[in-house]
Amino acid sequence: MWYLYGLTILAGLANAVQPGQNATLSKSLGLPITAALLTLLVSTAALLVGGLALGKLEMPSGQQLVQVPWWAWLGGFLSVLLILAQLYASPSIGAASFLGIIVTVGVGASIVLDNYGWVGFAVHPASLWRILGAVLMTAGVALVALF
Repeated sequence: MWYLYGLTILAGLANAVQPGQNATLSKSLGLPITAALLTLLVSTAALLVGGLALGKLEMPSGQQLVQVPWWAWLGGFLSVLLILAQLYASPSIGAASFLGIIVTVGVGASIVLDNYGWVGFAVHPASLWRILGAVLMTAGVALVALF
């Protein structure tokens, strides 16, 4: 279980660095949408190579494909939204504000998702402490963005 926390910490670091990398790619090429596509192609290639190397890449069956809820197919659109925000917003508002807003909005939305068990999450009630934590995060991001 501890390795999952390590993986999550690495993902958090990647989440802080990636907007700058993607925005620099976009600026260097002068082609934001092409840069976004290249970012997704690099991601796809990395997953393909890693999946093949680990022997974890398999084609789903038709039965598996039809059992997937309709909304589960939309995750790729959300990835595009995140990449476009990295390309357009992060250079202007800065890494700290960008990541602070992304994480804080994500926590607030996650409290709602957890409370109702939406999009496949187990139900975790929105307690006063969880809501207070989100409010404090919002105040912290406001301080980071203002100063």
